[in-house]
Amino acid sequence: MARVVRFHELGGPDVLRIEERDVRLPALNEVRIRVKALGINRAEALLRRGVYIDQPSLPSGLGTEAAGVVEALGDGVQGLELGDAVSVVPPSSMAQWPAYGELAVFPARLVVKHPPSLNWETAAALWMQYVTAYGALIDIAKLRRNDFVAITAASSSVGLAAIQIANSIGATPIAVTRTGAKRQALLDAGAAHVVVLEEGDLTVRLNEIAGAEGVRVVFDPVGGPAFEPLTAAMSRGGVLIEYGGLSPEPTPFPIGNVVAKSLILRGYIMREITNDPARLEAAKVFIMEGLASGALQPVIAKTFPFEDIVEAHRFLESNEQFGKIVVTL
Repeated sequence: MARVVRFHELGGPDVLRIEERDVRLPALNEVRIRVKALGINRAEALLRRGVYIDQPSLPSGLGTEAAGVVEALGDGVQGLELGDAVSVVPPSSMAQWPAYGELAVFPARLVVKHPPSLNWETAAALWMQYVTAYGALIDIAKLRRNDFVAITAASSSVGLAAIQIANSIGATPIAVTRTGAKRQALLDAGAAHVVVLEEGDLTVRLNEIAGAEGVRVVFDPVGGPAFEPLTAAMSRGGVLIEYGGLSPEPTPFPIGNVVAKSLILRGYIMREITNDPARLEAAKVFIMEGLASGALQPVIAKTFPFEDIVEAHRFLESNEQFGKIVVTL
């Protein structure tokens, strides 16, 4: 028996319950870990509310990201041993492989032995944001040195990962944020420029920064009315990658900008990378090298104990965080 988090109805953070449950042994090519820390992500809040790309079968577990110790190995697992310190690349299904619990089972191909330099909290704050940002910026957009890249929702864990990745290859990250409250923190985190939406015209400000070259890559989880001004500031042949659609407002198709500039508007989910062994391996190598060099450094906003999982989700939905929320066990 182990403590796990489940929800029996859709709703806000209060639907989460800590329960004692049997956690199955690992099947073929699976690993069971004793969890030491969890990364909290927007996807879990969307699943809990019933508005994620997957629909939960109630009661449901949840969670995508964990770090801990290998506790049991299924048949066929190679390269891992009992007692290894590991972290987990988010699997494709929270229902099949939920992370929120003292024990959790994952596909072995997504379990990574992390460097000794990482503590449990940092290891749990690793893969979701860096794989997401790597897949969009490096794998798809082919971001290159001297490119301007506009990163919206820049104070999120994915946004901060994108800033670090852009800097690591010599691109120029422009952080876009709603208010000025996080301006200095974003500059301190490596943003070359910060554009505050409530302080003026987004297109004008991006044009002032990027000049005649324009913004070649836009990395956005929001959508909504900002599509028009974002695309207006993009360079010819630029790429806008949409990975969230969080705006409650309709997202217009900016046909004039798209046609005139031959823009690419590209939907993206991290599963494109994690479900492709070759692309996932390239992502792992890029991220591990970045960690080793210090170019990539996870930013943790706040840490909660497991017993306060509801409070952790309330903090997630407050949008006050700067970086990753972590839960420890």
